[in-house]
Amino acid sequence: MVHVPALIQYLQGLSENNNKAWFVMNKPSYDILREEFTTLVAEVITRTAAFDPPVAAVDPKKAIFRIYRDVRFAHDKTPYKTSFSAAIAAGGKKSQGPMYYFHISADGALFTAAGCYRPEKDLLGAIRRHIADHPQRIKKLLANKEFVSAGGFSGQDRLVRPPKGYEPDTPYIELIRLKSFVARQGQDISKRVPKDLAGTIATRFEAMHPLVVWLREAQAVAPVPPSA
Repeated sequence: MVHVPALIQYLQGLSENNNKAWFVMNKPSYDILREEFTTLVAEVITRTAAFDPPVAAVDPKKAIFRIYRDVRFAHDKTPYKTSFSAAIAAGGKKSQGPMYYFHISADGALFTAAGCYRPEKDLLGAIRRHIADHPQRIKKLLANKEFVSAGGFSGQDRLVRPPKGYEPDTPYIELIRLKSFVARQGQDISKRVPKDLAGTIATRFEAMHPLVVWLREAQAVAPVPPSA
């Protein structure tokens, strides 16, 4: 399992020296930590599959994001991310549809989330139609104590006005105006690391699981082909 203090220390060093020379010099540490993180991701997948079987076949190595940043169109040209992160989705992290996500960052934060972040147009439309056509299902989700404890839909971007085809008095219009459908939680683990880190992450994912199920229902109404 990943040695969290060592990972945070490495990421802090990378944050302070975000350049190729430092990264190459410390590559042996990176390789060890990435291998340990892969083991953590594998354990999280196993634990998550216990309540969400479709993710059982996810390859932990493919679930992990690259540490290299895409700087082609970014103002920030620093070459490396300062977190270790992974996305667990039944169709792989590049697929459309809901997924589970977590990262450990240089400031010692454990961040967990699940859902659809900024889904593409077709999927977003399907989710909005699902809310409008099946208000009783979104009502059930909003009443789920586990989902509420996992963060609900709070703190997410919304359109200023209702999207085309929806009236201001449409039931749950505030949700229909959302651009993302995500539950999220953060925790400082810089001083105290959970004894069972994989279990802690999987427990949070289980609380977010009702959202994933609801989003899969929305996707099934108007299936969206996976992205290339």
